[in-house]
Amino acid sequence: MAANPRDIIIRPVITEKSSSLMQDNKYTFIVSPKANKVEIRQAIEQIFKVKVLDVNTIRVRGKVKRLGRTQGKRPDYKKAIVKLAPGERIEFFEGV
Repeated sequence: MAANPRDIIIRPVITEKSSSLMQDNKYTFIVSPKANKVEIRQAIEQIFKVKVLDVNTIRVRGKVKRLGRTQGKRPDYKKAIVKLAPGERIEFFEGV
C-alpha cells in the first residue's frame, strides 16, 4: 500500500454515534478502501502517536439518490473504528 500514512487515513468521522463511542476510547475514521487492518493500525500510531489495541473495519455502500428524473449514487467508502489503549487520547477530537 502507500508508504505515507496520510494516504491511508482520509478523514475522521464526527457524528453523534462516533461521539458516543469516544467514551469507550474508540475513534472512527474514513480510510482508503484498499487499506487493511495492519496498515490502518500503523498509520494511526504514526500520525497521532498513540497505542492502538483493536481495529474494526466496515465497508459502506453508497446510497442511490434521485434529483428529479436523474438518478445518481453516492460513493462507496471504508470506515475504521479504532480502539486505543487505556489512558490514550486523540486530541484532534476533543472539543468537537
